[in-house]
Amino acid sequence: MTTIYAFGSNGSGQLALGHKEDVSVPEKVHTQERILFDSVNQLKAGGNHTLLLAANSIYCSGIVNHELSEWSGIGDKFVQMKFSNDSGCTLPIVSCAASWEAILFVQQDKYGRSSMLYTVGTGNHGELGHGPKVTKLTKAQLVEEFPPFGLEIKDLAACVSHAVAVLSNGDVYGWGNGRKGQIGETKQIVYRPRKITGLGFKIVRAVCGREFTCLFGDPEVGHLVVLGSDKWNLITAAPKIIPGWKDIGAGWGSIHVLMNNGNLVSWGRNDHGQLAPTGLPKISQIAVGSEHTLGLTVDGNVLAWGWGEHGNCGPVTSGGDVERRWNIITASGLTEPSVRFTGVGAGCATSWIFAKFPDT
Repeated sequence: MTTIYAFGSNGSGQLALGHKEDVSVPEKVHTQERILFDSVNQLKAGGNHTLLLAANSIYCSGIVNHELSEWSGIGDKFVQMKFSNDSGCTLPIVSCAASWEAILFVQQDKYGRSSMLYTVGTGNHGELGHGPKVTKLTKAQLVEEFPPFGLEIKDLAACVSHAVAVLSNGDVYGWGNGRKGQIGETKQIVYRPRKITGLGFKIVRAVCGREFTCLFGDPEVGHLVVLGSDKWNLITAAPKIIPGWKDIGAGWGSIHVLMNNGNLVSWGRNDHGQLAPTGLPKISQIAVGSEHTLGLTVDGNVLAWGWGEHGNCGPVTSGGDVERRWNIITASGLTEPSVRFTGVGAGCATSWIFAKFPDT
């Protein structure tokens, strides 16, 4: 049986702990209905809300904004979001993402294809994807005429005010705030998904930071490109190629690449210790938040480093930072030697640990 623990910023109840106080020692999350945490395959976070994708459904905690009526009871517990298509039939949700005040998700069509993109919430910079007149949606709405016929959405990423989708043919589309070039050459707000051109290779994964996007090709070859602002040397410090990567993540101003050999390569902003510290143990999983990172080691320990003012890097910091070192995280009440950590998650000063208990 898997249980999720959370710690960090919690002023809107986004940690789903049953209260709205910041915590620095991980506590067990609360749910309004039973969730099979073993089935969770995505955890995404917006400004003050958290999404869990479990068993093809989305569960939300915190506040997306104050005017949503698609569901009720969102607060300090995870609540299932109820979505249906025009015929009233609920179809499987296969991926999700979050901007500052919006939720994006991909639903399968009746043929089992990942071809329906929905958005809901607030998007003042085009991140809802429905044109310049749509800045707020109180009910999830299908983004029309996307993706192109016959293609599926294979990866979906978002940050504060822009989003990108990777398609089954290796193309990538972006929308939202593009003023820094983070969704292509036209440096402006893009109100509907638009193809990013001139990349030179097929894209398989994407991550978004505050004012940039990093696109990755085949991990065996290692092609990558960073679009957008070069603040913090995000573009100039990027490796030409990085073959052998296993997973990728981005903070607001940093990029992190987990390699197959357990090493973590990172570049970008480091004024709060956001980048991988020297001597880091071998890592099997990463989760990158706004200005901090969690790593699950191959030995099963959870490490945290970076900006941790809200407790999201654990209780021991230097003026709010965990810099040039890491904290080893333990969860409240977890003293059984048979319990093992199996995953990590991170958001806007929020952190998450997945713990596996022996079946009884």
